[in-house]
Amino acid sequence: MDAFYASVEERDSPKLRGAPLIVGGPSRRGVVLAASYAARPSGVRSAMPMAKALRLCPQAIVVPPRMHRYIEVSASVFEVFRAFTPLVEGLSLDEAFLDVTASQSLFGDGEAIAHKIKGRIRDELGLTASAGVAPSKFVAKIASDLRKPDGLVVVRQDEVASFLDPLPIERMWGIGPKTAPKLREFGFSTLGDIARGNLSVLEGTLGSWGVAVQALAQGRDPRSVDPGRAAKSIGAEQTYEHDLVGARAIEGTLLEHAARVAQRLVKEGLSARGVVLKVKYADFAVRSRRTTLAEPVADTGSIHAAAQRLFAQFPVDSRGVRLTGVSVTHLSDEPAPPALFPDHKAAVGKKVEELILSVENRLGSRLTRAALLPRVPLPGPRPGEGRKPS
Repeated sequence: MDAFYASVEERDSPKLRGAPLIVGGPSRRGVVLAASYAARPSGVRSAMPMAKALRLCPQAIVVPPRMHRYIEVSASVFEVFRAFTPLVEGLSLDEAFLDVTASQSLFGDGEAIAHKIKGRIRDELGLTASAGVAPSKFVAKIASDLRKPDGLVVVRQDEVASFLDPLPIERMWGIGPKTAPKLREFGFSTLGDIARGNLSVLEGTLGSWGVAVQALAQGRDPRSVDPGRAAKSIGAEQTYEHDLVGARAIEGTLLEHAARVAQRLVKEGLSARGVVLKVKYADFAVRSRRTTLAEPVADTGSIHAAAQRLFAQFPVDSRGVRLTGVSVTHLSDEPAPPALFPDHKAAVGKKVEELILSVENRLGSRLTRAALLPRVPLPGPRPGEGRKPS
């Protein structure tokens, strides 16, 4: 999908269309989750600190992320994918591999299917997607990124080598700002250089991973599309405009994180047995702790309770906290096996999450837990007024 979060915001709010748009936390300490194509010429990119993005593009409109909305739209996108093949491997909310080999007799070759998918996404969802069609996952992924937005690049079997050869080494998965300069020192500038390079030099720089990197650069990628591939974790975190100080301020964030994570679990039909708490301090030191639960859970209460227990293990620290996060691991979409002493509270909590989700879907807006609302003091008696004796 093209600038997925930003595109959903533009579609839902037409007044934002064509404007330089950034999706992310309004705090200058936040990060850019997505930037519209109107913002990108200024140099704004995803994962960039918000403060830097606003220096580059001071006229940008910043909107807070609506993850529940992106998940909902993503489900519709994946429905389109599965109308053409059951072999869909999701990489994220906005990206997937599709194996359409067995679908060609129904819908035409890979290029024709890509056109049909792009057309349905545009007509039914009002969004644009870019596609890469190739004999392997690695080449298809690179091809899908080359002509965004609304692009379509086809690489046939006999074109793979000539397609990869001139591309810069940064197109290789895992070669980023730290690794690329080291490779360039040894004369590796393009994927063709890696494909023809000395393997011992690659292994000296990349370790045992060098063998796989050279194979991919040569166009050899035997990996199949895995429709059973699931997310390894689901999380929620927030960077704060001002550092949180004191245990009470930090504990107050955990319930909101737990609620967001629980809603994701319920919406995706998952449960989790692992809970992880992450804290980033004012000096950028990061600490995390994790625990494994006796039973899989999908409710706010259980996740929040686990996060609280983890936080109690953190040492008392005078440093301020700039970020907190809660995530869950060991995900499963299978029903939990019967327990000797089932957790009835967790079962009730999951039903509450399902009810919240149902109400939100009907209302088209999010509900907020009472515990997360600002505390407003109750009005007391006016001066001079008091309880009269009976």
